[in-house]
Amino acid sequence: MTASRAPIDGIELEYEVRGAGDPVLFIHGGLCAHWFKNLLDQPDLSGGHRLIRYHRVGYAGSDRVDGPVSIRRQAAHSRELMRHLDIERAHVVGHSSGADIALQLALDHPELVRSLALLETALLAVPTGPFAGEATHRYQIGDKAAAVDIWLRGVAGRDYRVTLDRVLPGAFDQAVDDADTFFGQELPAVREWSFGPEEAERVEQPVLAVLGARSKHVTSAFDQRHDLLLLWLPDVRPFVLADATHLMHLDNPTGMAERLARFFADVATTRS
Repeated sequence: MTASRAPIDGIELEYEVRGAGDPVLFIHGGLCAHWFKNLLDQPDLSGGHRLIRYHRVGYAGSDRVDGPVSIRRQAAHSRELMRHLDIERAHVVGHSSGADIALQLALDHPELVRSLALLETALLAVPTGPFAGEATHRYQIGDKAAAVDIWLRGVAGRDYRVTLDRVLPGAFDQAVDDADTFFGQELPAVREWSFGPEEAERVEQPVLAVLGARSKHVTSAFDQRHDLLLLWLPDVRPFVLADATHLMHLDNPTGMAERLARFFADVATTRS
């Protein structure tokens, strides 16, 4: 990331802006600050959009804070970053816990959100799985590397490192560096966040709900969460990303970029 910095909420967040056109804000998921790095290189997206990605509080070079950091507070950070960049309205793409933040932004500031793309939302109406307790225990006894490995195996499969190291060299080590943020602040925030049918009914924007085709071979949680979003959200379009686990756009960046670009174009046509 050719990093710029934005003063927000008494801290500074790293961000990057590429291209020109309709703004698209990317909110990364937990553990890996660089989840969206390679997706922004895809020509289907980079050719006609203003692409913004940032490191959330406590990740990579963004400032860290003490104490709780709620999903609502992080949604406010997204709002303030948009204001810093003079963006009045944007398509918002969120992955995992980043999708939680995207949904909260749409609830709190619907005027800022043109559409939502939710990539395997961390929706704890369906529990994550028994690996979460084991990973948390390893973190609590000080074995951060093992905690990160157990978590990523639990959501993306035992071979996740092959893809992660190929696409984002150094991402695992960065995740270990950011483990305090993930286990100490993010997981409690996700567990405290409330989103159900009543909240979903208030989401007026078009939503693209994305599921990895291979996620079902890792855990049933993502399929069940996907089904709930399809049931709850008023204007939702399902998409199953071929050859992908929870690593999503790391597994299949071309397929993800193509579908996002078509979704943004459809929204522009139907909501112009």
